[in-house]
Amino acid sequence: MTETPRPARAGEDAVAEQGRVCALAVRGVRDLQEVIAAHPELFDAAPFDPAMLTSVATAVAAVAPWHTATELRITTRTVLWVFAVDWRVDYLARSVDDVREVVTDCLAVADGAAPPPGRHLARLLADLRDELATVPAFARLRPIWRDELARMLAAMAREWDWKNLPTDPITGRRLPDLDRYLENADNSGNCFVNVTHWIATGDERTLAQLTDLLDAGRGVQRVLRLVNDLATQARDAEWGDLNALSLVDDPAEVHERLVELTARSRGDLAALAERCPRQADYLNRQISFTGGFYQVSDFWGLRGE
Repeated sequence: MTETPRPARAGEDAVAEQGRVCALAVRGVRDLQEVIAAHPELFDAAPFDPAMLTSVATAVAAVAPWHTATELRITTRTVLWVFAVDWRVDYLARSVDDVREVVTDCLAVADGAAPPPGRHLARLLADLRDELATVPAFARLRPIWRDELARMLAAMAREWDWKNLPTDPITGRRLPDLDRYLENADNSGNCFVNVTHWIATGDERTLAQLTDLLDAGRGVQRVLRLVNDLATQARDAEWGDLNALSLVDDPAEVHERLVELTARSRGDLAALAERCPRQADYLNRQISFTGGFYQVSDFWGLRGE
């Protein structure tokens, strides 16, 4: 007697997607291990451990599970590269000249130059640039990609100044207020990763909406900045990082701003979904995944229970 197929129970599709996310993450980790092996000088610090690779690959898989592992490869590698830049600027740079060297090298590579000998960040960026150049759309969208890279590097350099120089040359203050801090959220690299992802994987309909997608992504980026800060205050204090909570007198101000920015982003994404539903979902999933992830862990290391 042939068994009658059992109808799927509610929630089984969600579990199936979780299984796909896990499988994509496994493939992503294996690829990132190859990156680490090819660039050992860039990833010799303790935080670049297997847990970080797993976190990076899982985050990318979770926000875009409809892609194949091959399609997500350059996105995942770009996220890891952004972490390497962050480490180089935030924790290894000892002077303005050190930061300027990173910015100059990376922008030169974005413009087509060969990476200088011994400049490992620039060498990996050149690898990413050359892989992205195999995508037909990159030729015409390269200026946008380069602009997002420049924005990220400028924001990282600005935060270094805030932490290390006596006063901000523009405002005369050492530290920014909350508004200016959020305006500098490009230092997270989220929009640079997004533009790389969209150029690498997007169809013509997606690419035609790229400006609007980046505008929406910048709003999401500010949300992610605050979610991160609320979860990592202790580590940021230990490592000497800026954190939104250190810039206000009342922590409730940060919580209230997060609620406000999240509601605004969700509304913007609902409108965007009418024209670009899959990429609006991609950005919505960034908010949801990040909120869940930081309840338990941190990309840079374990959190206390």
